[in-house]
Amino acid sequence: MRNLFRFVAFVIVLSAGISLLYDYRMKHGDLRILARATPEKYTLASAPSVDPKDVAALESLNRDRRALVGSVVPSVVSIKTSKKIALRRQYGLDPSEFFNRNPRQFRNPNDQALVQNSLGSGVIVSNEGHIITNNHVVDQVDDIEVQLSDGRMKKARLVGADSELDVAVLKIDEAGLKPLKLGDSDGVQAGDFVLAIGNPFGFDETVTDGIISSKGRPNRGDSFGDYLQTNAAINPGNSGGPLINLRGEVVGINTAIISRSGGSQGIGFAIPSNTVKTALESLLKQGRIIHGYLGIQTRRLQDGQNDQNADGVVVDDVVQGSPAAAAQIQKGDVIRKFDGHEVRNFPELRSLVSQVELNKKVELEVVRNGKVVKATTEIKEQPVDYQTARVAPQSQGPGAQVPPPQLPPGADESDQDDSAAAPLGALNVDELTPDVARRLDLPPSVRGVVVTKAEGISAELRAGDVIEEVDQQPVTSVAEYKKLVGSLDPSQTHVLSVCRHRARSFVVLRPR
Repeated sequence: MRNLFRFVAFVIVLSAGISLLYDYRMKHGDLRILARATPEKYTLASAPSVDPKDVAALESLNRDRRALVGSVVPSVVSIKTSKKIALRRQYGLDPSEFFNRNPRQFRNPNDQALVQNSLGSGVIVSNEGHIITNNHVVDQVDDIEVQLSDGRMKKARLVGADSELDVAVLKIDEAGLKPLKLGDSDGVQAGDFVLAIGNPFGFDETVTDGIISSKGRPNRGDSFGDYLQTNAAINPGNSGGPLINLRGEVVGINTAIISRSGGSQGIGFAIPSNTVKTALESLLKQGRIIHGYLGIQTRRLQDGQNDQNADGVVVDDVVQGSPAAAAQIQKGDVIRKFDGHEVRNFPELRSLVSQVELNKKVELEVVRNGKVVKATTEIKEQPVDYQTARVAPQSQGPGAQVPPPQLPPGADESDQDDSAAAPLGALNVDELTPDVARRLDLPPSVRGVVVTKAEGISAELRAGDVIEEVDQQPVTSVAEYKKLVGSLDPSQTHVLSVCRHRARSFVVLRPR
């Protein structure tokens, strides 16, 4: 009983203390509330520090820039890709350590594959839904989605790509799209105002501005076309986005930066729109991106020099059977004009050649032994083995033909498929060995069989092509290929997935 009395007394004292503390806080709190309720005197500025009439030109520039950005942003898209990578469990390796290294990679529910996500940009260039982006944005991915400016997500189909140009063409099925015009990049000059629009670091519809810093910067492969340099901020995720001029035209496709930190340092590069347009039309009309070539070698290029003020291109060697050989171009000639255009240096010549239609006759003006000589030739498609093509001996007559492509060791031209009645019965193929892949300069990912003879099959197939799929069925060996071909219906249309050099395309074989 006594203990109960003590407990009750303790509760009463504690309650009283809490009540007194509450009353104290309420009284002092009320004082603070009353103090804060007293109005504080303040006066805000009522007029701008600069009269808009005094900066009318800047106000007009602001309005014009808003109009420009508003007109082009709806045509720029974000590209989201994913790729599944099979896991190889090894003793002593904790997969979770590998996943934690890259925040864009995560495990799937089965814990058997790695899904790698990437971001990029693109620009709509046709009413039908064709989108230009970089090849490295969509190379070897399993799934491609495009996010429009209004947030809608659309599945995209890869129409074709070229790793040398770093250009890829996608297509979405959507009505009412607003394409942007591909402008004339040849008319762009250093100092021109440009906008770069894209998806840097995943921030959609980011707009940065700057100028064209320089033209004719050699690309990474030092092969087709040259870059526009800009100081507009370009960051990871901007790849594939457009470089826009004052008229809202695409003058370049952003593709690379030079950076010590991984972010923008004011040195960005874009593929010129004329190069992109030629590649796009080639892909849509021919089914693949076709590279024209002249067939000369220059010591200046090999030495890594790029004299923008040089007057002409000095020919160091001529490739056997090339258009240059057909025009009787000789070692030591200085090419001054190509198809009526002045040529100051090799990048300019290379750009002009890449824009010429195949089989078009062009006139060359060269200086030989101090005298001006004119020659005519036709631009041809660059052969698969161009990088390893033999140099024509000076004693050899002009117009010599390109030697037949080297067959893989052990290949026999007379070794045809057993079933001549099959749709591909007259096509000779052989194993794609590492040595053959190296000589054909193929990407490491290419798997298939190499064509050794294609006469009578299709004008689009040639020796050196690698068949990767037949009717969407992968082939990795001659045995697989023959088994698949033997089961084809000769009365049906069949589609081959073909890799030539570093460009992938489709060849459609229709019944005769």
